[in-house]
Amino acid sequence: MKSFLVPREIHFEEGALDYLSTLDGQKAAIVTDEGVMEDLGFLAKTKAKFAEANIETIVIDDVEANPSVKTVLRGKKDMLEFEPDLVVALGGGSTMDAAKIMWAFYEHPDLEFEDIIEVGSMPKLRNKAKFIAIPSTSGTASEITAFSVITDTKKKIKYPIVSPEIVPDAAIIDPQIPATMPPQITANTGMDVLAHAVESFTSTNASDYTDALSLKAIEMVFEYLPRAYKNGNDMEAREKMHNASTIAGMAFSNSSLGIIHSLAHKIGGEFYITHGLANAILLPYVIEFNYQAAEAKFKTIEKTLDIKSLADSIRELNKSLDIPASFAEIENAKYNADEFEAILDRMSENAHQDPCTLTNPKEPTVKDMKTIYQNAFYGE
Repeated sequence: MKSFLVPREIHFEEGALDYLSTLDGQKAAIVTDEGVMEDLGFLAKTKAKFAEANIETIVIDDVEANPSVKTVLRGKKDMLEFEPDLVVALGGGSTMDAAKIMWAFYEHPDLEFEDIIEVGSMPKLRNKAKFIAIPSTSGTASEITAFSVITDTKKKIKYPIVSPEIVPDAAIIDPQIPATMPPQITANTGMDVLAHAVESFTSTNASDYTDALSLKAIEMVFEYLPRAYKNGNDMEAREKMHNASTIAGMAFSNSSLGIIHSLAHKIGGEFYITHGLANAILLPYVIEFNYQAAEAKFKTIEKTLDIKSLADSIRELNKSLDIPASFAEIENAKYNADEFEAILDRMSENAHQDPCTLTNPKEPTVKDMKTIYQNAFYGE
């Protein structure tokens, strides 16, 4: 039976952060990044809003770009000591992903990370606290989804954790926060939105509900991402991209994704490539692989955008955003072709086993995953 789940409350427009001052509660644990939200003043604003509501706060910071199991366990410890009735994630997708699993371990201290890897294995939450997500980037949509991605640094694998239990209770979509993103982060996170929208639209689990949202998000990205990239002060473009991220999140959280994300999760875990950047590079290669299997859907996108080829148009969009066409072209990469080839077989197998592979429109083999990796690495 299909269903459609989103947060109970979504607050969106400039000044939406004010919602925090209206909350009832005693203690809030604010999970945030390695200093960006503090440096930009948004952490202080968040604490001030809670102070207006007479809610005591603690800050759990230093969440890294690819949140690790170790970071999650540190947050669990802090929450068990503080005993919050509100858990608040303030930051990018990594922060929200980490906060979700910290919250789960706070609710169930005896849980082990291995206990929640299987899809749907998360126990019931909200026994101790509710969860509020405040995204600082317009990309991951973790503020709206049943997904979290956590890295096992020992195995060098990113694990997508999937459960309706981790859909936040409330999302605050305030475009003033992502307006501070520099151009390249704007580009990478914006292409993450496009990957979410395209994959949710072509997912084997797509529905009438998700299709409408996916297609709208695709239109918004093509119209507003170049504007947000060229002029970070274009608040209309910022607001539209922030909304597009959440709209795409509402879609893919209910339809799931495809092998763009399966492949991006694994190469990102191996080489610490930013998730949005990995998605941007993989998008046209995977679209070409999937095209015949979901031709009607891809043609609908092309007709809506008035373009001839979605894959080629995405290559042009990437170029306009200064995104490289292949993994080999990434500047200052901490890997080379020999290192890529050395882990290619293992990485392809791991990508094939990723939960997102299950809803890809064309069923791939491990060999297919390997070929796509090679094409996307060398630009072939």
